[in-house]
Amino acid sequence: MIDDAHPLLLGSGSPRRREILTTLGLPLRVAAAEVDEAGHPGEGAMAYLERVTLAKLAAARRLRQAAGTGAILVADTSVILDDFILGKPRDEADARAMLRALSGREHQVWTRFAIAGGGHADLAPAAVPGRAEALHAETVVSRVRFRELDDDEVASYAATGEGLDKAGAYAIQGVGAFAVARIDGSYSNVVGLPACEVVAALRATGLLARFPLSPARSS
Repeated sequence: MIDDAHPLLLGSGSPRRREILTTLGLPLRVAAAEVDEAGHPGEGAMAYLERVTLAKLAAARRLRQAAGTGAILVADTSVILDDFILGKPRDEADARAMLRALSGREHQVWTRFAIAGGGHADLAPAAVPGRAEALHAETVVSRVRFRELDDDEVASYAATGEGLDKAGAYAIQGVGAFAVARIDGSYSNVVGLPACEVVAALRATGLLARFPLSPARSS
């Protein structure tokens, strides 16, 4: 169970996911779970997300930092356009191509997250049967519509470099917000982690006894 003595382990190096969880006031420990995120030939978006998220969960359970945690959380986010996954752009030219494809159209942002019970300080993660299995796994979908972007906007935004490490080549929480005309669904899901669904899942699995963990303070 998550508390100050047994924090949530975020198995991701994403600063966006870390910021979302920190804003929620959850005790947090961060350690990136490194896995091969390359897609397989003919693999659909759901199959890809399920495979990669489970691999991240298994990798996170093997991390030394997992010992003594109250729960483990991993996630993976994909931008889907016409049933194709738009991953992180290879370079600035690839970012421009993605932004042109998204311009004036609606796409979907899928985030799959998985939660497992925390690690045990007295046992190596690999020694515990079924540790890679998720107590809860869920895919949350948000629909995002871009306004029409002209070539100068596409080139100028790609040149900022903001979207080079993000699926779909844009950051809705940054300068990239200028392109987003409408969202249907969770905003935080588009950023990288659906806050509402994650808290609900932690509560439903019994890994979070109460929420918020401390009273909100007004300034």
